[in-house]
Amino acid sequence: MAKKNPAKPVIIQEEDPEIIIRPGPLSDLTDQQEQAELDVPDELAVLTVRNIVIFPGTVVPLSIGREKSRRLLHDVLPKQKLILVVCQKKVEVDDPTAKDLYTHGTVVRVLKLLRQEEGTQNIIVHGLVRARIDQWLTSSPYMQAKATVLKDHISNSDQIDALVMSARTLAERVIELAPNVPSEAITVLEAIDQPGPLADFLASNLQLDIPVKQQLLEEVDVCQRLRDVDVQLQQQLELLELSNKIQDQVRANVDKSQREFFLQEQLKAIQKELGQADEKTVELEEVEKKIDEAKMPTEVRIEAMRELGRLEKLPVIAPEYNIIRTYLDIMTELPWSKSTEDRLDVNRAREILDEDHYGLEKVKRRILEYLAVRKLAPESRGPILCFAGPPGVGKTSIGKSIARALGRKFIRMSLGGMRDEAELRGHRRTYIGAMPGRILQEIRKVKTNNPVFMLDEVDKVGMDFRGDPTSALLEILDPAQNNAFQDHYLNVPFDLSGAMFIATANYMSPVPPALRDRMEVIEFPGYTRIEKLHIANRYLVKRQTEQNGLTASQAKWTQKAIFTIIDSYSREAGVRELERQIGSVCRALAAMIVSGKARSRTITPKFIAEVLGPRKYESELAMRM
Repeated sequence: MAKKNPAKPVIIQEEDPEIIIRPGPLSDLTDQQEQAELDVPDELAVLTVRNIVIFPGTVVPLSIGREKSRRLLHDVLPKQKLILVVCQKKVEVDDPTAKDLYTHGTVVRVLKLLRQEEGTQNIIVHGLVRARIDQWLTSSPYMQAKATVLKDHISNSDQIDALVMSARTLAERVIELAPNVPSEAITVLEAIDQPGPLADFLASNLQLDIPVKQQLLEEVDVCQRLRDVDVQLQQQLELLELSNKIQDQVRANVDKSQREFFLQEQLKAIQKELGQADEKTVELEEVEKKIDEAKMPTEVRIEAMRELGRLEKLPVIAPEYNIIRTYLDIMTELPWSKSTEDRLDVNRAREILDEDHYGLEKVKRRILEYLAVRKLAPESRGPILCFAGPPGVGKTSIGKSIARALGRKFIRMSLGGMRDEAELRGHRRTYIGAMPGRILQEIRKVKTNNPVFMLDEVDKVGMDFRGDPTSALLEILDPAQNNAFQDHYLNVPFDLSGAMFIATANYMSPVPPALRDRMEVIEFPGYTRIEKLHIANRYLVKRQTEQNGLTASQAKWTQKAIFTIIDSYSREAGVRELERQIGSVCRALAAMIVSGKARSRTITPKFIAEVLGPRKYESELAMRM
């Protein structure tokens, strides 16, 4: 007879690749009399399962995937429908042995066998009675064992009714509070009137760990089993009541439409019950600590604490939360009370200035006078210095030397081409992406409120519809006003009187009169021919030799060679072009040494002419010499 193709069964959503469980309704076969009359053979085939403990009286579908399990069904089912189901101790074991299995299991009757098209098999089993394995018989091709059926007994008949009532009451309360539990569960619960089946039904449906369920399966004393079930029911009931309490607390404080905010509040309530602080609380505490450590002036601290109070009331997902958070970060990172201690040693300052610069005696004398006054009158506010002179005469570099002599941090900010006043004063926080002006940004970077602040190229500041930056400089460079400089972003005063501002300009004519009036202009004259020679010998030749990978023994400069570059290849007030031409000669010599044409060279006017080409300028003084 030809085999009929079996009907395709309903596919069950798998949770475990090996075993699926869905506790079914209590069957009529749980009647105590039928269990007592059940003829269970002494030797039974053992079906091992993972993550599931089957209790008597439950109907459970199982998915069979192991080769041994399929062989067991193939050999046993044609002869009898009874097998022993035992849970293994560790899920990861694919081929369990006797030591990997519990010693107690459940004798089940196979009600139905379903073969899937993919080759797997599903069976529906009905748990009948408990059984204890006394002896293992075989392990191949499948496991077989001698087992003893365990019958329920009641140790204390006086307490059994009270235990049944307690378990039923707790179970009904759990079903009412638990989400996604069908109302028919209470009907099934009320239909069970025997204490043993009631304990098994509840144990099979509780969300418990496998060792706990196995312990309930091994317990044959119905009274003790009901007590253990009561304990587990009470724990789940407390957890559900706490969860509902948390949801009620959150629901009373938030709008239902704000789902994300609701989840944040729910997390906060849970952490409150656990005694833990949420991330927002920790973050706010850190910000408050930073405000205390910043040692802000009183009016600034009041503003910072007011913004912190607004931040506490806002949810993390609110757009304004990050704006206020960034504002407070900048406020706490500014050096409100951090400053470096001045080293007002005039002799040491003179050594540093002479070491870094040749000549410029008038400029050096004025700087030393400034330091001397600061030492005698520390609270005095000296004038704003403005170094005016042609390019390349050392205006910026002498500012660095002043900072080194004072032991202060150095800031250089170029004002060339600046047209927007907001670059100095910052943008108001109503604008997207607003930030403080560059003045406070630079001070925030150096983390001190008394740096040497050099404003380069004040004569090249522009002006258009966005404002006049030179007007903002009036407040910044005025010693009588800059102690309360107010940035548009911060909107609180910041004391700039501790900073030493130095401006530079090539020409003073483009500088507005009001701004020029706030500065003491120190003229930087151009260098003479002899001064350029000394500067080249002290600084330029050494620097370019090192930068081009040469040593002093490889490049030996004659004085005539340097004079040749000064007179014939550079004509400027400063020394930048002179340094560039010296660098060109050093690079040409480096190429010769690498190519093997020379090991070292004495730089002479002839070599200068070979490298730099024909003379660019003719000097009448040089021709006379």
